[in-house]
Amino acid sequence: MTTTSPDLRTRAAEYALLPLRLFLGITFVYAGLDKLTDAAFLSAGGDGSIGQQMEAVRDSAALPGLIELSSQNPVGFGIAMALGELAVGLGALVGLLTRVAALGGALISLSLWLTISWPTTPYYYGNDLVYLMAWIPLVLAGAPALSLDALLHRRRRRPASAHARSGPNPAATAVPS
Repeated sequence: MTTTSPDLRTRAAEYALLPLRLFLGITFVYAGLDKLTDAAFLSAGGDGSIGQQMEAVRDSAALPGLIELSSQNPVGFGIAMALGELAVGLGALVGLLTRVAALGGALISLSLWLTISWPTTPYYYGNDLVYLMAWIPLVLAGAPALSLDALLHRRRRRPASAHARSGPNPAATAVPS
């Protein structure tokens, strides 16, 4: 005998991804803002800089070519990474183009795993792989609850269903004389 009604299970399933979406959204907004406001990070060299971080992992990354490419303009790459994290985080938080935002988050996490986190052993100590896996449910399911995507989806469906309930409009079907 279950104590959970089907309606409660349906509501729980609808909201199941909300904590994950909020966590990833807040984390990526924070990471983007942290990078954009850190003068040391947004420099080509020096302690804590994006340039120093890239130099440190150049030889141990799974994709050293990605490091080489980004090293041509480390500050530009750092700004692009920060803005990408900010966009992904905001998209996840408000639930707008959630699948696209989640795909962006997954790609950012994948690139960080293959570069920055790659030398981490054992592999499960590296957090970027976990973030990559955490984005996948949002890529697949989107944001069905408390999101702009859900609101827009309901608004697109409402006019068609309202029209079907009211029946044909006599004025629209009248034949002009």
